[in-house]
Amino acid sequence: MDSGDDDQNHSQLKGFVIITLPPADNPSLGKTITAFTISNSPPQQHHQPPQSHLPISLHRSRIHFDRQRRRLSFTLLSVLVIALLTFCFLQTPQNLFKLTSSGSLTKVDQENDDNDDKKAKAFVFPLYPKSGFGEMLGNRDMEVKLGKFSMFGSKSSVLPLDDGGLSNKVVASNSAVLPINGDELRDGLYYTQMDVGNPPRPYFLDIDTGSDLTWIQCDAPCTSCAKGAHPYYKPARGSILSSEDSFCYDVQRNSKSGHCESCSQCDYEIEYADRSSSLGVLSRDDLRLVDINDTSINSQVIIGCAYDQQGILLNSLTKTDGILGLSRAKVSLPSQLAKQGIIDNVIGHCLTSDSVSGGYMFFGGDLVQQSKMYWVPMLNDASMNYLAEVSKVTYGSKQLSLDRTKKGNGRVVFDSGSSYTYFTKQAYSELTTMLKDVARDGFIQDTSDITLPICWRPKSPIRSIKDVTKFFKPVTFQFGRKWWTIPTYLQIPPEGYLILSNKGNVCLGILDGSDLLDGSHIVLGDISMRGILVVYDNTRQKIGWMRSECNNPKQSANKSLPFF
Repeated sequence: MDSGDDDQNHSQLKGFVIITLPPADNPSLGKTITAFTISNSPPQQHHQPPQSHLPISLHRSRIHFDRQRRRLSFTLLSVLVIALLTFCFLQTPQNLFKLTSSGSLTKVDQENDDNDDKKAKAFVFPLYPKSGFGEMLGNRDMEVKLGKFSMFGSKSSVLPLDDGGLSNKVVASNSAVLPINGDELRDGLYYTQMDVGNPPRPYFLDIDTGSDLTWIQCDAPCTSCAKGAHPYYKPARGSILSSEDSFCYDVQRNSKSGHCESCSQCDYEIEYADRSSSLGVLSRDDLRLVDINDTSINSQVIIGCAYDQQGILLNSLTKTDGILGLSRAKVSLPSQLAKQGIIDNVIGHCLTSDSVSGGYMFFGGDLVQQSKMYWVPMLNDASMNYLAEVSKVTYGSKQLSLDRTKKGNGRVVFDSGSSYTYFTKQAYSELTTMLKDVARDGFIQDTSDITLPICWRPKSPIRSIKDVTKFFKPVTFQFGRKWWTIPTYLQIPPEGYLILSNKGNVCLGILDGSDLLDGSHIVLGDISMRGILVVYDNTRQKIGWMRSECNNPKQSANKSLPFF
């Protein structure tokens, strides 16, 4: 009997074989061979056939394949987890990340949100709604600013101004905030107060994100001016800009006539989208701002001395004194203050949902809570308007055409100087067709009401627009549709495009914008920005918004000011 290996290998013994030899007297029986396997496991109740063993090379190949499969599964799982986290971050306005215009994911600046020890320095201005002259505008004379320089020098003359000096020192700060006032949105414009001159005098100015230049009706003497809310502005003789001033060059080179090198003073003329105009001369004067810490800050800025106004602009100036230009142009007031280091080039406005409370406006970025807002890239455009690219517009679930003359996405202009919202011709036509469905709910179009182009008489008297909003659907703007980006939405509820006329009718505050900006843009006016905080961040080149009650901010240095 062969017993296998020696004792030192006994620990590795897996079995043994017994060989039985035949008896010597009977070798014909042959030998017998019996094999046994040693196992530590309990004996099995049934016989299992022995498993075949793979060759070593094949066994190693299978192990390598299993490792690759596990690695691939782990990679796919990681990608899915990252995609899910990205989706969760971007689906909420409180996200910590944002998508840039190139589609990359980047962290949002949290300095304004997380640094509770930093005192916000900002200029907040209350806004006031106009009232009392909506009836004078008629049904077609709605104000639309979007004012641009057109020409100069054709009507101007050298101004007979008194001597005076400008000597106040500029004090550095970070931000500013103003209040806003307006009417029942039959004129739709809001204004704030600015203190100009030395000594400073108050002036009421229409806030206008579509205009470049800030100007005040001026006694130069005044050729065509409305009565206004305050006495006419009168700059000192030494404050009038010469044609050699760099600001004069920037303003006049954007006009139709170009820069006038031979002129003794810097004249301008602005034409607005509603066909009204303002003619005047540029002046450099003192502007006094008071920040939320009650600190007075003085600056010298370029403003217009406007002595000849034409068109329906004269109607609006019965309650105010001029225009506050808030566009992206160099001559706009925010751009000038930012260049002087007084503010970040960030502005915002918040119009209350009701038509009488006004709201507020602010200068500077210290008060913007970046992570709580929806943001879209700001488009660069020669007009210097606040533009964003829109990929889809819907009424309820039905999509509207953007511009049948162009393919691809459309453009939306955010314009606080426009009374109402304007659609492209095709989108407006499709919307009015869809709105014919309200007839089944008892709304009958009243052509005798000329407040706006389309007004309906409800089947029973109503006290406010909220009484009928259930019969209308929201208008939704979708921004961004590239496959690697997640769309951002701005929803305008029915109260954001309907008004109540003096006759008790419901009127459509969305108009045909065929004559505005070549008819290829949507203009989002005051009526559609009520109940929304809108921020124009020229530093980061983006436009943001969020729903807000727009309560006037408290005049305190508390970081948690109730703006939102």
